[in-house]
Amino acid sequence: MQEKTSGFEVQESQRQSWLSIAAVWAGGMICVPCLMIGGVLTSGGLSLSEIVISILIGYGLICLYMIFIGMQACDTGLPVSVMASGALGEKGARYVISTLIAIACIGWFGIQSATCGQAFAAMVAPLLGMEASPAFVSVSSILWGIIMLATACAGFKGLKWLNYIAVPLLVIVCLYGLIAGITAHNGGAAISAYAPETSAGLVYGISMVVASFALGGVISADYCRFAKSRADVVKSSIVGVMPAGLFMLLTGALMSIVTGQYDISAILVSLGVPVLGLVALVLATWTTNVTNAYSGGLALSNLLGFTERKFAVTTGIAGGIGTLLAAFGLLNAFQGFLSLMSALIPPLAGVIIAAYWITGRGNQENFTFQPGFSAAGLIAFLAGALVACVTGGTFQSFPGLIATLPFLDSPFFVGPVNGIAVSLVLYVILAALFPKKAV
Repeated sequence: MQEKTSGFEVQESQRQSWLSIAAVWAGGMICVPCLMIGGVLTSGGLSLSEIVISILIGYGLICLYMIFIGMQACDTGLPVSVMASGALGEKGARYVISTLIAIACIGWFGIQSATCGQAFAAMVAPLLGMEASPAFVSVSSILWGIIMLATACAGFKGLKWLNYIAVPLLVIVCLYGLIAGITAHNGGAAISAYAPETSAGLVYGISMVVASFALGGVISADYCRFAKSRADVVKSSIVGVMPAGLFMLLTGALMSIVTGQYDISAILVSLGVPVLGLVALVLATWTTNVTNAYSGGLALSNLLGFTERKFAVTTGIAGGIGTLLAAFGLLNAFQGFLSLMSALIPPLAGVIIAAYWITGRGNQENFTFQPGFSAAGLIAFLAGALVACVTGGTFQSFPGLIATLPFLDSPFFVGPVNGIAVSLVLYVILAALFPKKAV
C-alpha cells in the first residue's frame, strides 16, 4: 500500500485473536431480530428442513462477501468507510458512504436503545409500584443508551469483553427458555406435527436470512481489520456467524411453532421468570447495539475529516443523537427511511471486492487512495444499490412511490445479493474505461 496514511490504520500491537472477533459476530447474531426472522420463516410456511437450508445458504452468502471485505481490511487496517476510498475515491467514500453508514448506524442504535428502554420500563415499573409512563420509558431509553454507548466508546476491547461475558449467558438463557417453553406447552407434539401445506419457498427464506445481516456483512471491515491474518478473518467470520445464526433462527422458529411467538424474553416472562426475561432482552440488545455505535462513530469520524484519535468523541456524538431522537419517539416515523439507508449499503461490497480482488488482484501494494470521486466506483455502486432496492422489496415502505412508479417493486431472488453482483461486474467493466489516479 502507498505511504500515505488515513489516520485509521491498525497497529500490530492492536491485533486481536480470531476468537475475539468471532465473539463480536456471535454477540451481534444473538438478538431479538434474529428470533423474529425465525418466526417469519415459519409464518411463510417453510418446513424445518427448508428453514435450515435457508439459514445455511443465506449466512453462507453473507460470510462469502464479508470474508473478502474482512481480508482486505486485515491487509490495510482500515474501516469500511475509509477503505471504500480505493473504489469510490476519497470524497466518494467520505461524503457518500460515510454519510449512509453514519445515518443507518445512528438511527438503528437509537431504535434499539428505545426498544430496550421500553421493555426495561415495562418490566421494572411494576416492581417499583409505578406505571411505565412515557417519561419513565424515555428515561429508561436514555439510561440504556448511555450504558451501551460507554461500551462502544471503549473501542474494540470494550466490545470484546462485553461479548465474552454476554454471549455464553445469552446462549444459556435462550436454551432454558426454549426447553422450558417446549415443556410447558407440550411442544414436542407441536413440533413433530408441524407440516405446513404451502411454502413461500427457499428463495423467500434465503432473502429473509440475508436481510437480517446484510449490513453487518459490509461493516465487517471495522472489526476484521484487527485480525492477525487472512486465515483468522475466515475463521472468525464462519465461526462467529454460522453457529449463532443457526441457533437463534431455529430457536425463533421452534418457539413460534410451539407458543405462537418468537420473543424469548416474553416467553420467559409468561413462564414466571421476568428477571431472566429482562436479562435476556437487555443483553441481546446490548451486544448487538454497540456495533451500531462503534461503526457509526468510525463513519462519522471519516465524514467530519477526523482521524481515529477522535473516535470516542464522534462515537459519543453519534450514539447521543440516536439515543435522544429515540427517547422522544422521533425515530419511529423514520424506520422506513432507515431501512432504505441500510438497503443501499450492501452493494458497496461489490465495488470494494472488485477494486481490490479483481482489478487489484488481491495485492495490498495495489491498494491506493483515489483522489476526489471515482466515476467507476460511484456509478457501479449506485446501480447496484438501485437493483438491490428494486429486487429486494425495499421501496414497499413507500407505498406512494410504488403507486406512482410500480416498476420499483420487482422482487427477484435476493435483493442485497443482486445488488452486490451488479455493482461488482459493472465496476470491473467501468474500471477499464476510467483508470485510477492514485494519490
